[in-house]
Amino acid sequence: MQEREDFRQLYLRQADMVYRICLLYLRNRTDTEDAVQNIFLKAWEKQMSFRDASHEKAWFITVARNCCKDILKSCWKKKRVYLEDVKTLKSSNIAELSRSEMDDAVLDAVMELPARHREVLYLYYFEGYAVKEMAAILNRKESTIQSQLAAARKKLEKILVSKGLHL
Repeated sequence: MQEREDFRQLYLRQADMVYRICLLYLRNRTDTEDAVQNIFLKAWEKQMSFRDASHEKAWFITVARNCCKDILKSCWKKKRVYLEDVKTLKSSNIAELSRSEMDDAVLDAVMELPARHREVLYLYYFEGYAVKEMAAILNRKESTIQSQLAAARKKLEKILVSKGLHL
């Protein structure tokens, strides 16, 4: 019984982050939910135990990335089409938007970025990783992470401005 409770606690600690990472890659809820389920099934089957919270988090980030990349490469994924609604903005000024509308506007803009840019923005701003930590997790040079962050910020700003949103 303790094993189940430990796994439940692990799920509660990591599920939200894993879901957000998968959504950034896969861009739809259906595949995201499948990926999250597969990731936690893998953790359960392997009876994962971690030295500390940072290793636990890094493992889930790495497995989520790899799982999403596998899904995106599959033939099945390439043949499907999604008809999910895209939210449209009715206001042209970010100051006039509610917090929820602003979050949606920024998230929609982030989703338009290439995967490598979505990934670094997410890890840096939402998960609070330093550039050095991100380089280790993503297996890239620190200078690459820094340039990807700069490029992502610039592209994100262009997207927001093109939608009439001025920060």
